[in-house]
Amino acid sequence: MKAVIIIGDGMSDRPVEALGGRTPLMAARKPNIDRVAREGRVGLFKTIPDGMAMGSDVANLSVLGYDPAVCMQGRAVLEAASMGVALEQSDVALRLNLIATEDGRIKNHSAGHISTEEASEIVAALDWELGQGRGARPVTIHAGVSYRHLLVLRGWGATEVDCAPPHDNVGGSLEDLLPRARTPQAQETAERLVEIYRRALPILEAHPINRTRKHGGKDAAGAVWPWSPGHKPRMQTLQDRFGVWGAVISAVDLVMGLGYYSGLEIIRVPGATGLHDTNYEGKAAACLDALADHDLVYVHVEATDEAGHSRDVDLKVRCIEYLDGRLVGPILEGIEARGIEATVAVLPDHPTPVETGNHGNDPVPVAVKTPGVAPDDVQTYDEEQAARGSLGLLEGDAFIRLALGKA
Repeated sequence: MKAVIIIGDGMSDRPVEALGGRTPLMAARKPNIDRVAREGRVGLFKTIPDGMAMGSDVANLSVLGYDPAVCMQGRAVLEAASMGVALEQSDVALRLNLIATEDGRIKNHSAGHISTEEASEIVAALDWELGQGRGARPVTIHAGVSYRHLLVLRGWGATEVDCAPPHDNVGGSLEDLLPRARTPQAQETAERLVEIYRRALPILEAHPINRTRKHGGKDAAGAVWPWSPGHKPRMQTLQDRFGVWGAVISAVDLVMGLGYYSGLEIIRVPGATGLHDTNYEGKAAACLDALADHDLVYVHVEATDEAGHSRDVDLKVRCIEYLDGRLVGPILEGIEARGIEATVAVLPDHPTPVETGNHGNDPVPVAVKTPGVAPDDVQTYDEEQAARGSLGLLEGDAFIRLALGKA
């Protein structure tokens, strides 16, 4: 039996006033996801353990059956693996966002969803001026996708630093949110991060890319924002744990990096953007092809999360419908046409409520359709219906064992 796990990042939500008290999942037309629920079993899954940060790193670790309390080292180390940036155990890696600022506050976490091409030029300038591994406290800065980049403290640094995730602090004061040490040993790290933030400001102000964006009425990359520090993790692969050979399909470095450490083959799909305009059809085709020689395919779509962060309820509903019609539907049809015996599971990693724009830690709805396993009586897929499902509340590695037939 094969398995396909489809993640609509941040897809679940809370009742939205603009939708008459419904959630986006309730409002969206999603016949294919509803079919997975109707022909499968449904429940809730606590992907963010109590006391842990409400991030995609924690949540996706949980979905794949890892204990975040043991494996969690921040999203940056996962992204580094996907980007091909080698880390030593003594290095500290941090996500480095390009953010838009306004009146001393965070305007948005993404510099207006700056393009990868524009951002790469800016990051190259930042590394030339501030990085390249020079000095007594060397750092390097590496370009990623769109606003998501990587800062590495080479051979030094402590991780006990409070760094505010920018997507959870839109509107917050920049000065109030700057990194702060939690221990005396981390004071030097916090000071270096603040130094990089301040020294980057004039570089960004003068950069031609930012001047062009401003002239065109777009948000500029007004500041760099370091967060989520961590060391290189130590993790068992899914092959070691469950004897399965898997693949991951995603547009974002975090999920691909998690795939790297969990032993999944990384499949990159042209046109996969991490936004609503991503190549859904290409991801579906890549998933079906991967099932020929993989036991598990983990398909991740970021668009619903970005819509939640943007507080755009109409876009979030539309992204759910895109996920349903352009990804889930073709995967279900392809599995049937090719005669593949496969479990299909659909779920978010965490909620991203549109009314707050921040991640949540509410349990997420999950639907699991397995050939030969009787369904429960839930007919549609949403937060309320999932609470009635026969799976109850899943925690720990219960979901991955269920998806892989190892329960």
